Amino acid sequence: MELVSLLPLVALLLALAWQGALAAHASWAAGTAARAGARAAAIGANATAAARERLPDGLERGLTVRDKGDATVEVALVVPTLPGLPRLGRVTATAHFAPQR
Repeated sequence: MELVSLLPLVALLLALAWQGALAAHASWAAGTAARAGARAAAIGANATAAARERLPDGLERGLTVRDKGDATVEVALVVPTLPGLPRLGRVTATAHFAPQR
C-alpha cells in the first residue's frame, strides 16, 4: 500500500484530535467562566458580566449564563466545530461560592 493512500486517514485523525482539543478547551473555559461568575455573585456583583469577561471571544456565540441564586452560576456554551465535522452540542459548568455579604 502506498503512503499516499493513507493521507486521508491521517487528515481525518488529525481533525478528530483537533476537535477533541476544541471540546476540551470549551469545557475548561465554561468552568472558568462559571467560577468567575460565582465569585462575582458571592460579593453581590454582576455574575453574567464576570463570566463573559473570562471567556475568549470565540466562545461567546451561544453563551448562556444563569445566576441560580445563592452565589451559584451555570454557564453553557456551544462547542466550536471544525468545518465538515458534525456539531458536538453544548458544554455546561456550574460553580458555587459561599455568599460574602
